[in-house]
Amino acid sequence: MRVLVVEDDERTASFMTKGLAEGGHVVDRAADGHEGLFLATENNYDVIILDRMLPKLDGLGLLQALRASNITTPVLILSALAQVDDRVAGLRAGGDDYLTKPFAFSELLARLEVLVRRSNAPAVETRLIVGDLEMDLLSRRVTRAGQPIELQPREFRLLEYLMRHAGQTVTRTMLLEAVWDYHFDPQTNVIDVHISRLRQKIDKGFDRALLHTVRGAGYALRADA
Repeated sequence: MRVLVVEDDERTASFMTKGLAEGGHVVDRAADGHEGLFLATENNYDVIILDRMLPKLDGLGLLQALRASNITTPVLILSALAQVDDRVAGLRAGGDDYLTKPFAFSELLARLEVLVRRSNAPAVETRLIVGDLEMDLLSRRVTRAGQPIELQPREFRLLEYLMRHAGQTVTRTMLLEAVWDYHFDPQTNVIDVHISRLRQKIDKGFDRALLHTVRGAGYALRADA
C-alpha cells in the first residue's frame, strides 16, 4: 500500500509510519492540513490516515476539499473525539472509516486493508446501454431514445440477458437456461413469442432495429446496422 499519514503529533505519526514501513508499505507524512492537502492532491495513494485536529487546516476541512476535488481515495479518520456526533460528522464529511485514539496498530492496519480491498473491488454494474436503449437495473426502468418502455418481468429478464451479451449471437439454449431456467428444450414457441413481443416494444416506431434474428443460430441485440 502507498499510505499518506496526516498527523501533527510526532509520537503518533512516528508510531504509525514505522509500523507501516516495517510491513513493507510506502508512507508519506504531512504534519499539518495544508501540507496534507497538497500531498493528497499531487500524488496517488491507496489510503489516507487523517487526524481530525490539525494545524492550519483541520481534518474535516481537508477531507471536504478532497471530495470537492473528486479525489475518492479512502480516508480513515483518526481522532481523540469519540462521541457519536463526532464520528457521524467525520463520516458525513466524506470519511470512509473512523478510529478513535488510543488505538492498537493491528486494528489500524486491519481497517486500512479493508478500505483498500473495498476500493479495489469491481464496481457493480447498474446500467446497461446498447445504442439509444438503456436499462436501469436498480429502478428496473427501460427507455429508448428517452421514451419509457414497459416490460413484463420475463421480458425484462430476456432483454437484460440480451443487453449483457450485446453484439453476440445468443442461442435458444442459452436463453432457455438463463431466462427460463430450463436445462432442456421443452419444444414450445415460448422464446419466439417473447422475442416477438420484445421486438414490438423496443423496435417498433424507431428508425433502426436493435433486435435481430440470426437465421439458424438465434438472436442478437446490436446497435450497428
